[in-house]
Amino acid sequence: MPELYRSPIPPQLWQRIREEFGLPTQDQVRERLTAFQDPEPVMRRMARVFVDQETYCPGYQFRPDLSLNPVVVGLFERAMELRIPHNYLALWMMTPCPALRGSRPVDRLKPGNKAAMHAALESTLALAVA
Repeated sequence: MPELYRSPIPPQLWQRIREEFGLPTQDQVRERLTAFQDPEPVMRRMARVFVDQETYCPGYQFRPDLSLNPVVVGLFERAMELRIPHNYLALWMMTPCPALRGSRPVDRLKPGNKAAMHAALESTLALAVA
């Protein structure tokens, strides 16, 4: 598994995220948020991915009301502390994880799973990109 996080991100990942959760551009998200709030505090806490020359915001981090899922925010913040690149965090979110009994992290985003998610991030991804 560590070699997965040392290789280029497969382009199919972005299509999988787009099809399953949506993958709006950062500008599209900012525009939507501006309609009902100051977008900047939200934008600073948001996970992003960088594909070609564009910045995207994976849809798995949004609740139906466009607020951010606090579990994803916590994972993103921890990933930044560990200096894990944004795109590898997105890959980890979509990949079955042995530390989560083979579940994809994106499928375990409930608040009760927060501790397990952080432990999985640290045991799987932090070690792989170190």
